[in-house]
Amino acid sequence: MGCKMAKILVYNNATNRMETYIRGENERMPYNYGKTLTVGEFRGNSNSNTLWTDRTTMETWNQFRAYYGRPIPVGAAFKRPWEGGHSQQSQHYAGTAFDTGQQVLTNEQRAVLRQRARDFGNWSYIEPVSISPTWVHFDKRFGSPACSSGGFPQISIGSRGNYVLIAQDALNALGITGSGLDGYFGNGMKAAVTKFQSANGLSANGIVNCETWVKLLQKTVGIGRTRTVID
Repeated sequence: MGCKMAKILVYNNATNRMETYIRGENERMPYNYGKTLTVGEFRGNSNSNTLWTDRTTMETWNQFRAYYGRPIPVGAAFKRPWEGGHSQQSQHYAGTAFDTGQQVLTNEQRAVLRQRARDFGNWSYIEPVSISPTWVHFDKRFGSPACSSGGFPQISIGSRGNYVLIAQDALNALGITGSGLDGYFGNGMKAAVTKFQSANGLSANGIVNCETWVKLLQKTVGIGRTRTVID
């Protein structure tokens, strides 16, 4: 596994640009300092050749790791939608979430980690122990959710970032190609979104809004790698 290489797409929130890195499993993630998060740890059990995240998530990890002051065992971080394993609008598909402490930390140690994550104050969401009693989930989502219940932000032509990658990945997996896998919402992606909306009884406006996200992820999450998936 140490020789395996991954393509890592990183949305740089500071420059509004996508960046591409090629890293081995035992190398540090882009924007990670001190090698406190390797590619293999971020990958978890994903079998994808292509991973993605954003710069703010990586820098928040750096800050929290320094604040916590000791290693944080990561059991799951990244997944692509068609790989499934999480809820339909999970931040794991955006590469902004971490499930930590599984099978390594005791309940008491997880309680300390969860409280430290709360005290840190810079994670967007920390899952309560009632939902994840045997691990500690925290994430660094961004943008206003398109749905009132939460989830991914609305995206449209001109948008960039890891949420665009989720929609591109889902459309490609369903065979509605034309958008590539580059994190940029251009004319090709708008045409693909419009085609999907028309085929599913949605308003064909080319905008990935709440209704489009819900339908797109209902049809994609956990379906497995298809022949039209792009790496």
